[in-house]
Amino acid sequence: MATTTVTDAGSVRIITEVIPATDPRAAQLASGSQAPAKTSFQTQGFRRAHPKVLGTIHIFTGIVHICFGIILTLSEHRNPSLPVASGVLFWLGVLLLVSGSLLVESERRDSPVLVKTCCVVNVGVVLGTLVATGIHGTAITRNIPGCEKPKPFQVRPEWCLNMHGKILSNGLDSISVLLGLLEFCAAVAVLAFGYDTVRQHTYTQLVREAGIRGDPGNAGPPLPSSGGPPQFGRS
Repeated sequence: MATTTVTDAGSVRIITEVIPATDPRAAQLASGSQAPAKTSFQTQGFRRAHPKVLGTIHIFTGIVHICFGIILTLSEHRNPSLPVASGVLFWLGVLLLVSGSLLVESERRDSPVLVKTCCVVNVGVVLGTLVATGIHGTAITRNIPGCEKPKPFQVRPEWCLNMHGKILSNGLDSISVLLGLLEFCAAVAVLAFGYDTVRQHTYTQLVREAGIRGDPGNAGPPLPSSGGPPQFGRS
C-alpha cells in the first residue's frame, strides 16, 4: 500500500508518495535509477547555452584586449590616452580570461556551484564592458592629450604633429568597442541560462528537503501542513 503525503513549503505544495518494496513500480524505479545520467537535471538548462563556446569567445577577446593594451602602452608611453591610463584593457582582459576559463570548465564538470560562480563573474563582465565602452568612446571623440587648441604664443608638443598615434589609438578603440558588444551579449546569455539553472537547483533542493521531512520512515517528526489537506493512504 502506497502512502501519500501532502506538504506545504511556503508557496509550493509538494505531494510525496512512498512506494513499498512489494509494489511492482518499485522495481521499475530501481532499474531506472541504476544508470545515472551524465548531466544532472539542474545543469541541463545551462548546457543549452553552450558554455564552452561562450567561454572560448571570452578567452579570445580577453587575449585581444591584453594585446591591445600592450600595443597602446608602448606607443603612448610618453602621453598615455584615457584607455591606457585607466588600465581598462588589462583588467577587463583578465576578467574575460577568468570568465572564459570557468565557462569551459563548467562544460566538463556537472556542478551547480560552478554555474553560480560563472554568473557572479559574468555580472562583472557586463559592468566591465559597459565601463570600457564608455572609456573607449570618450577616447575616440577626444583629441590627443596636450594637443587641444593652443593658447596664444603656445607651441604644440612634438607628438601633436604626428597623427599616426591617434589613428592607431582610434582604430584599436573602435575594435575594442565592437568586441565589448560581443562580450556583453555572451555575458547576458550566460546570466540568462545561469539564472534559470540556479532557480531550478534551489527548487530541487526544496523538494528534496520536503520529501525527507514528509517520509513516514524518517525518525524526525513530519512537517505539519499549513491549511493543506490531511495525510491519507490509498491501496
